[in-house]
Amino acid sequence: MTVLTTGTTPAPAARALREARCVDDAVVEGPRVLRRLPEGAEERPYTAFEVRPLGRVIGAEIHGVDLREPISEELRAEIHRALLEFKVVFFRDQPITARRQQEIARMWGELETNPFIDQGEDAHIARFAKGDMPPSYENVWHTDVTWREAPAMGAILRLVEVPPQGGDTMWADMGAAYDNLPDEVKERIDGAVAEHDVIPGFARFLGHEKLLEWQDRFPPVHHPVVRTHPETGRKTLFVNVSFTTRILGMAPEESDRLLRFLFQQAHVPEYQVRFQWRKDSIAFWDNRATQHYAVNDYHPHRRVAERVAIVGDRPF
Repeated sequence: MTVLTTGTTPAPAARALREARCVDDAVVEGPRVLRRLPEGAEERPYTAFEVRPLGRVIGAEIHGVDLREPISEELRAEIHRALLEFKVVFFRDQPITARRQQEIARMWGELETNPFIDQGEDAHIARFAKGDMPPSYENVWHTDVTWREAPAMGAILRLVEVPPQGGDTMWADMGAAYDNLPDEVKERIDGAVAEHDVIPGFARFLGHEKLLEWQDRFPPVHHPVVRTHPETGRKTLFVNVSFTTRILGMAPEESDRLLRFLFQQAHVPEYQVRFQWRKDSIAFWDNRATQHYAVNDYHPHRRVAERVAIVGDRPF
């Protein structure tokens, strides 16, 4: 095996090797501080249902709730507390309708529509139907609709058709991702602002005319690179590869390099939870604190999901 040194490696290759090592360090370097709750917060028991954590920092199943039945304000408050603590909560054996899915989501706020995604039986239902065509580029780690001035607060997802294998969804805790950034990186990004643009995430689906139309309707917006969660006060990393295009005030090469490093944080397994779907399962996630990834490993089987998103606030 030949070992290359910096002196014998062409400059571009040496730079690529250094950047690759930087990305790899972002993924595997440890040890890490893993906190589910913001620093100083205390865990409290749940009285309305049983909570079964699925990961160290993110994800839990809620048992003992029938979502077909009316949800009292007390039960809603307990579910909301679990959502803030675990960032994504799951319910099994919940044969609810699309109408009921919307009714539940409305308990958390006004519903959002998305003009780029196929609709279900209602404009507030985003429908994802995959599997009939050969597998293709499916997804990347992302936070939903950060191209809006007020990105979604959260979303409720149910699968209409579950493939016999595959089709899991993964979520990453971006509060944990921020906690474990090197201090020098935190110093660079605290107070920094990034541009988010709808076009990079959807350009491959749009023709030229549509592209121009959407650029006029949805111009780029600016959000903090580090967002403060409006309810928990926790700092979370708020950039994603689908929609974040640059950090304002930085030279393009510097911005690109730093963003690549920040994007990689969602890939750290210690920050993730992976959910295996079954018939009548429901996921409810906090879009302000997470990124997610739908795994496309089920072809030629079909996977059909319907999502209802809840309008959020402007990040600060």
